[in-house]
Amino acid sequence: MPKPKVAFYWCSSCGGCEEAIIDLNEDILKVVELVDIVFWPCAMDFKYENVRKMKDREITVAFINGAIRTDEQEEMAHLLRKKSQLVVSFGACSHLGGIPGLGNFWDRETIFQSSYGKNCPSVDNPNYTVPQKINKVPEGELTLPGFHDTVKSLDQVIDVDYYIPGCAPAPYLTMKAINTILSGDLPEKGTVLAPVKSLCDTCSRNETKPEKLSIEKINRISLVESDPEKCFLAEGIICIGPVTRSGCSEEGDGRCIAVNMPCRGCYGPPPEVQDMGAKMISALASIMGLEGEEDMSEEKVNKLMEQVVDPAGTFYRFSLPVSLLRRKRMH
Repeated sequence: MPKPKVAFYWCSSCGGCEEAIIDLNEDILKVVELVDIVFWPCAMDFKYENVRKMKDREITVAFINGAIRTDEQEEMAHLLRKKSQLVVSFGACSHLGGIPGLGNFWDRETIFQSSYGKNCPSVDNPNYTVPQKINKVPEGELTLPGFHDTVKSLDQVIDVDYYIPGCAPAPYLTMKAINTILSGDLPEKGTVLAPVKSLCDTCSRNETKPEKLSIEKINRISLVESDPEKCFLAEGIICIGPVTRSGCSEEGDGRCIAVNMPCRGCYGPPPEVQDMGAKMISALASIMGLEGEEDMSEEKVNKLMEQVVDPAGTFYRFSLPVSLLRRKRMH
């Protein structure tokens, strides 16, 4: 009986999800025994033409990581959808838009200005030469993918069957998902293949959180000495655990929590949360206040909120493209 055919593809991301496959360690040998990897350009010499020549639905499952930022990524997403029976959105950038999705606070022109133009002090480019889609040279035409104004999650471009969250997905979760898919005992389409509880629900530090939590000052983790056994929020350190899905480690505590760093929300929202950023802002607003003051003046409220450095990047670090905001409106 022929082995199931599997494809891996990398869109707009840091490459950590490709490393997550390698992080399976010895288990990757089990994967190779079970499947036939027919496309993995990051690791093996495959060409796009190899995929184009395949029959429709010939690939059993395609794991696509990274957000969609360019023409090439969008084209390959559509091609792999056509050639695959199942498509799995692999990692936070594919699932939510991820760190590349923060680019939605700008557009193509402002991003190019910051990289190639007057807004980049380290670049000497008086003629503002920027990448072109087509560039004619003596040997012929060189082409580059078009750079989009808006970063999108994978399911904003193609139909997605399942999601494996995380930046990057935990190896145990990746292996469990692969085994589930190959077993044929598939969950409901659209399932996020991770626990449904929030990280706070499984975090051991939750026991140290006071019954009535009140934050009088926002502290930055880099500027204070945090108690490794105390709830971050109780210390005034913003932790996105209340609105983030658990599962980043087999133990209850998340991988960041285990090394005394607050959660940043890379596993995305649990089922009951629609917009992570809005939900976390609401949660934080409910516990911010000066002791003994039920109704604070607008000035005091603003003073507290000014302590949140980079609120957009804090609350929408991984999820801006799939949030209610989606992107900043550019005029």
